[in-house]
Amino acid sequence: MGLIHIEMFATLDLVGQAPGGPDEDPVGFPFGGWQAPLLDESAGAQIGAAYEGTDALLLGRRTYDIFAAYWPHQEGGKDNEIAALFNSVPKYVASRGTPDLSWAGSTQLGPDLPRAVREIRDRHENVKVVGSLNLVQTLLREKLFDRLDLWLHPIVLGVGKKVFDDGAVPTNVTLLAPPVAGPKGAVYLRYGIADGVPATGDMSLPDRGLGSDA
Repeated sequence: MGLIHIEMFATLDLVGQAPGGPDEDPVGFPFGGWQAPLLDESAGAQIGAAYEGTDALLLGRRTYDIFAAYWPHQEGGKDNEIAALFNSVPKYVASRGTPDLSWAGSTQLGPDLPRAVREIRDRHENVKVVGSLNLVQTLLREKLFDRLDLWLHPIVLGVGKKVFDDGAVPTNVTLLAPPVAGPKGAVYLRYGIADGVPATGDMSLPDRGLGSDA
């Protein structure tokens, strides 16, 4: 069985909507492209390294349309390495509509998304989910992911779709590596899904040193 890795860019208040540009999700969201001023060479290198070994992409419809319009034309340019990778691997699209699948290697998933994702995981070694916030929320609810790479950026927007919505389910994760911070303040956190659900305790127990007499 392969692994499903989610690459998610978010603000400090965990808004993940439209980081890439003002036209990415223009209806009712005033901060499209919020990530661009915070990118630096360090973050770019880490993002590139995160794609190593990817043998399939799993994308939501909006992200797929953006990628399909851009990456087929970038080979030979400054982003040649990622372009060559994205253009060569299979692309799986989660959509209820009828997307244009002219990007080579693209396939639309069936209506039973959890089942389709499990089949993809059985078929590939390293499936990468990029952006695709609505799809990511489904994968988080279904616990259909193995690693969450979360890039936290030092801004608060106060509006926008959050990475974890109201349908999020209790889930344990474990930190896979020490956090990495870039010079502009973005922090790269690598989490793996863990067994069980969050436990609870009592901070006022005497052995914690936090009793009422403290």
